[in-house]
Amino acid sequence: LIGRLVFELPEEMGLIAIAVRQTLGKGRGGNVWLSPVGCALSTLHISIPLHSNLGQRIPFIQHLVSLAVVESVRSIPGYEDIDLRVKWPNDIYYSDLMKLGGVLVNSTLIETTFHILIGFGFNVSNSNPTICINDVIMKFNKEEGTKLKALTADCLIARTVTVLERLIDIFQEKGPNGVLPRYYKYWVHSGKQVRLHNEEGPIAWIVGIDDYGFLQVHEEGKGVESVHPDGNSFDMLRNLIIPK
Repeated sequence: LIGRLVFELPEEMGLIAIAVRQTLGKGRGGNVWLSPVGCALSTLHISIPLHSNLGQRIPFIQHLVSLAVVESVRSIPGYEDIDLRVKWPNDIYYSDLMKLGGVLVNSTLIETTFHILIGFGFNVSNSNPTICINDVIMKFNKEEGTKLKALTADCLIARTVTVLERLIDIFQEKGPNGVLPRYYKYWVHSGKQVRLHNEEGPIAWIVGIDDYGFLQVHEEGKGVESVHPDGNSFDMLRNLIIPK
């Protein structure tokens, strides 16, 4: 529905759809994206000019959204040390232990404008089947003796969109280097190892992401190269492939 509405609204009007519960959501690769009550679930429409910093690097949008979700919590005074992080390319994690949410981006180029539909969902207050943001906050309170309040999905959706708008503005002005220091501050991959090509492939160390949002790895004796996922839907960091 939102995909149809995009082209019927005035160009200057923003559009966001918010769900309390999701039963027919679509995930990566056509998978079903189910989400119970207690999750922050939204689809947001944005327009990006083709001839702009972000328009030339559209894959970066999923990274900006993931970062915006994390910063929606960690930019609140007192919540800076709540251990939410980003996992390349499109996941939100508690530390490097458990997934709390994800991002899915679809783009359509019409003339010189990208119309982007951003689906994002993250677990705010449902403790099943793993953990939620409010569980992490309560755990932090117990360990640190603080009294941080639980957060609501509505609040975090609003904060995510606000932070995303600022990140897009920064990216359009300064390019990737304007946002990468903030991204690396919260990502889970520093110094981590991955395998290239297959389970027995050579080991490489993750060093960052390139100007187009792809992962950069360093294989001993071969320098730094950009890599792509092999299509594995369970873990995007298994068996990374160096494109020819």
